[in-house]
Amino acid sequence: MNPLLSAEQAVLGAVLLDPDQLSHLDWLAPDHFYRPVHQALFGALRKLRSDGHPALSADGPLPLSWVTDAVDEAGLHVRGLTAAYAHTMIQACPRTEHAPVYGRMVLEGAIHRTIAQHAIRLHQAARADAVQGEVEGALRTADVLNGVLTDLARRWGTDPRPVAPTGAPTAASAVPPPVRADQVAEDERFLLAVLTEQPRAMDEVVAWLRPGDFADPAHGQLYRCLSALHHRGEPIDRITLLWEAQRRGLLADGTLSSERLAAVCDGMVPSSADWFGHRVMRSSLTRTAAASARAIRALAEDEALGPGRLINHALHALGPLDEVRARWATANGSPVPKPGASAPSAGGPPPARVQAARARSTPHPAVSPPAPTGPVPAPAAARSPSRGHP
Repeated sequence: MNPLLSAEQAVLGAVLLDPDQLSHLDWLAPDHFYRPVHQALFGALRKLRSDGHPALSADGPLPLSWVTDAVDEAGLHVRGLTAAYAHTMIQACPRTEHAPVYGRMVLEGAIHRTIAQHAIRLHQAARADAVQGEVEGALRTADVLNGVLTDLARRWGTDPRPVAPTGAPTAASAVPPPVRADQVAEDERFLLAVLTEQPRAMDEVVAWLRPGDFADPAHGQLYRCLSALHHRGEPIDRITLLWEAQRRGLLADGTLSSERLAAVCDGMVPSSADWFGHRVMRSSLTRTAAASARAIRALAEDEALGPGRLINHALHALGPLDEVRARWATANGSPVPKPGASAPSAGGPPPARVQAARARSTPHPAVSPPAPTGPVPAPAAARSPSRGHP
């Protein structure tokens, strides 16, 4: 059986048997459950508790109305739920006092699932922006994903901070061809041609454009050569550019050829380096957003990765996008956006985060009575912590 499904049934069964377990599950929300019927039932149980259901104050065995009323309340929001299925969940719960542990399993599954869903949305937004020549959709979706990661970290009880994953890179790190690859390559060639024929134009883009922004690695290396010549204050033309490429070994290793460099230089069109630079930068931003989304989705699909590490690795995967985004803001004269994840405060984690972590993982042992000093009285009838139905 699916471990996540078993955990969802167990935590619901525990609450159906012992409503007091809800006091240990305040950090668990209905939307953390995968199945809609489980979402509706957990929401109904929380509502009955907040409304002061009579079963909560009843003495003796737990009244059957606790189960039937929960099923009726949940049936207002979802179809197919019956009392028989509720009793199936009761049978699926081994120990009611283990409800916080079962809830932690449900929350782990929700964290993986939620991060994967938002990574897919970021990838879709980045692809759509690449087709339309925009970046706003990808940036908004990235902000939403960052907020989701911060909220999930608070619920899990950890500090959201970027942490690089260890081990070999995943298969998702392979870079697919960019959207509208022909148009992107043409923009890069035109930009390099303008920068070669108009050396002063380097001042328009050198502050925010980087070699990694070029989709074609050869174009990125040519821009690196142009930047080196500009930095040293040396003349820039097709001959000095070819010489710089040779000095860097780009001709020897096959990255470039004199024929290809000549073809780039001959593609000069009357235009502005700043305009072409913005087009290259826009393509780089959407391409980086898509790469971050693929990396985060691959992390979320790794079931062996704990929620704390998953959240921090996902924040690290958003780092390259934050870097490109900051340079995009510089290119447009906008304020540089604040980093997504902040470092943990020196005073320790907030009390709410500590409480969430403790409630999630700390057992709740029964308080042992003090040892008697006189004669031992006869045992009185005690109410079981797991109340059964008559």
